[in-house]
Amino acid sequence: MDMQTSFLDRLFESGLLIDTSVDGLYGRSGQFEDVITAFERLIDKVGGADGAEAMRFPPGMNRAFFEKSGYMKSFPQLAGTVHSFCGSELDHVSLLQCMEVGEDWTKGQEATDIVLTPAACYPLYPTVAKRGNLPKTGGLFDLQSYCFRHEPSKDPARQQLFRMREYVCMGTEEHVTDFRQRWMDRGVEMMKQLGLEVVIDVANDPFFGRGGKMMVNNQRDQNLKFELLIPITSAAKPTACMSFNYHQDSFGLKWDLSLEDGSVAHTACVGFGLERIALALLHHHGLDTVEWPESVRKALWG
Repeated sequence: MDMQTSFLDRLFESGLLIDTSVDGLYGRSGQFEDVITAFERLIDKVGGADGAEAMRFPPGMNRAFFEKSGYMKSFPQLAGTVHSFCGSELDHVSLLQCMEVGEDWTKGQEATDIVLTPAACYPLYPTVAKRGNLPKTGGLFDLQSYCFRHEPSKDPARQQLFRMREYVCMGTEEHVTDFRQRWMDRGVEMMKQLGLEVVIDVANDPFFGRGGKMMVNNQRDQNLKFELLIPITSAAKPTACMSFNYHQDSFGLKWDLSLEDGSVAHTACVGFGLERIALALLHHHGLDTVEWPESVRKALWG
């Protein structure tokens, strides 16, 4: 049995995660949620003085906004759409008959105006664009959302529905790159407080297809994405638990995000994978939080 499966089994056996019989879709215990709540308080403590505007979007977003984002050009393999029954009574009878004999009953489902949110920041850009030009100081936003990515796996750190906490900065190139570097330094310090050994490395998103290879190379060559890596299920392949992304002016151009002087806004974000960080803590310090080192408990619970 490999390390990924054995750690997942231990999480199930302890009740920290709840098996739903779908890989990457898990219930969470109160103890697991308590770790995430405590870590989010630590995020607030570290970043709270920056004065970010908090927004909380649901795990579904406007399909038209999703289409405009260009996500399907780069990551069609990860996307999830919401479909619903829109038929007649006769269609309903046919649907029930299909279910009764074990046939595919989803053929009559139709796409709705909702798409599952792929990243916490995606609903933010059209929201801010509606306000008009950003103020002279730019914009700083605090987000948290459930996100969906279709990549079923036995690795408990690769879930299909998971929570992402983000800070998104909008402003000049210098402004947002300074923001990104500040959070890279903060991220390392936060993990040090939690007794976790980390590495920050240049990274790339999982762009799809032949054209995606060029995008991967461009992203890495320009150091647009860094990840904070922590071993969870593999020491050889540590898991990305935080990401630090500089989008240049791509979102500014796409959503017409402008600064006070009319110039196109640059954007950057820092993302915390909340389930992944909780799993990293449980893997390194044990499945019983009461037994964690006192320094770690103090950093999380005071």
